[in-house]
Amino acid sequence: MDRLGANPANSCPLTPLGFLERSATVFGDCPSVVYHDTVFTWSQTHRRCLRLASALVSLGISRSDIVSVLLPNVPAMYEMHFGVPMSGAVLNTINTRLDARTVAVLLRHSGSKLVFVDPASLQLIRDAVQLLPPGHPAPRVIPVEDPHEKEFPAAPPGTLTYERLLEKGDPEFAWIRPASEWDPMILNYTSGTTSAPKGVVHCHRGIFLVTIDSLVEWAVPPQPTYLWTLPMFHANGWSLPWGVAAVGGTNVCLRRVDAAEVYATIARRGVNHLCGAPVVLNMLANAPEGVRRPLPGKVRILTAGAPPPAAVLHRTESIGFEVTHGYGLTETAGLVVRCAWKGEWNKLPASERARLKARQGVRTPGMAEVDIIDGETGRSVPRDGFTMGEIVLRGGCIMLGYLNDDKATKAAIRDNGWFYTGDVGVMHPDGYMEIRDRSKDVIISGGENISSVEVESVLYNHPAVNETAVVARPDEFWGETPCAFLSLKEGTAGAVTAASVVAWCRERMPRYMVPKTVVFRDELPKTSTGKIQKYVLRNLAKEMGPTRKGPSRM
Repeated sequence: MDRLGANPANSCPLTPLGFLERSATVFGDCPSVVYHDTVFTWSQTHRRCLRLASALVSLGISRSDIVSVLLPNVPAMYEMHFGVPMSGAVLNTINTRLDARTVAVLLRHSGSKLVFVDPASLQLIRDAVQLLPPGHPAPRVIPVEDPHEKEFPAAPPGTLTYERLLEKGDPEFAWIRPASEWDPMILNYTSGTTSAPKGVVHCHRGIFLVTIDSLVEWAVPPQPTYLWTLPMFHANGWSLPWGVAAVGGTNVCLRRVDAAEVYATIARRGVNHLCGAPVVLNMLANAPEGVRRPLPGKVRILTAGAPPPAAVLHRTESIGFEVTHGYGLTETAGLVVRCAWKGEWNKLPASERARLKARQGVRTPGMAEVDIIDGETGRSVPRDGFTMGEIVLRGGCIMLGYLNDDKATKAAIRDNGWFYTGDVGVMHPDGYMEIRDRSKDVIISGGENISSVEVESVLYNHPAVNETAVVARPDEFWGETPCAFLSLKEGTAGAVTAASVVAWCRERMPRYMVPKTVVFRDELPKTSTGKIQKYVLRNLAKEMGPTRKGPSRM
């Protein structure tokens, strides 16, 4: 036995890129990507991705070069997830809602050689390139035209567009396999809930593992019809571009996400799977009656990105959606904790089911360990559902590290073998984890730690509240007090005051947790993936100055 182990036959590098070739063989004539009246088959998608890889190599792109993408959920964006790494390059998807200054920072930091750009983002990329430091080589820009969007002018004659580039590629190209499964494959920048994005590097092995893990945990059947309501630029759509290929599903692409379009597409295409942040659930649950359509069958939603309020889960499931709740980070390439559902919970009242489903849950089968530890002692917190600590993870899909940032990498991946998430949570007696906050979002008032998520979950039960976020506001006496930012449902604005919201809260939570400040806004600031930008609201609360007396209406 001592002489047995790794050999050339059993140690070929793991990579999710091979899923595409298999689907072209098994599901060759079945639809792979659908966008308006454009329908590709798996055989066609396979050949288009090989053409892309071949053409990139002909442009001088080589192993480990960074290729960036500024695209919404269109067919080309899906093809990038295979074609770019098949050329040996590293795929970098950029949030299309960033400003030119931030895009310039990412292009400079990554050393991107080439950028594929949607017509709607062409001016953005031009402005970003102008902001690059003198002497920094500008990446080559290749526009990706969209014939379904008539307001975009056609590229000037002679421009090398995406489709013209594909024409130059070889559909029989022998794609460049990783020399090692630890080779970098993906570069993602952390989303805009914090003001300082970091470049997260993932390898072929990690993406392979999290993709298979996600399919198993969500029990995805063969050939699902998957609707792209989650931006593919957000942690690569939680690694589901590769996952849908593995099971030969149909990717239904949406350039824009609004309730009417989502309901209409679900009905027209027979959609049975989709993903989204809780803001997407909220949008579907609060859609007017005229917008909603009967679901064609069971439609399963996977939600993550922020803790979903129980009230929102309850409303979404009452329409007929089946919601699964998970937790992950850019640094894990997908969801690595899920609220695994127990059959006996189906007998509970709907409100109690929603409360249980709002918890993040337990590790997925592919994760090695998940724990919540006390920052001072380094020990696991008690399983009491009350004592807060930092969520730590270890498993095969944890990032390689942050690009060109050893300090941040060492702060996140410690010598004790844990990845420190920066999220604060509790462990319940049944072993299910629940997030209480980001560590920077915990409000410390008079020595009491207040979970902003806990206050928000109560506020979401207010009949007039559409969305809410709670942050710390300085207080002369208590140090900090909760400040609630609210957007209200249509038709309720005149009937709700700050004082009435505070009074409502006092009946439902301890006095020290009640917001001392209530601010009404038409809309809360969000990232493109639906996460509320709390750092923006924290700055607004700080600019108000310290509170001195009771609640105020702003």
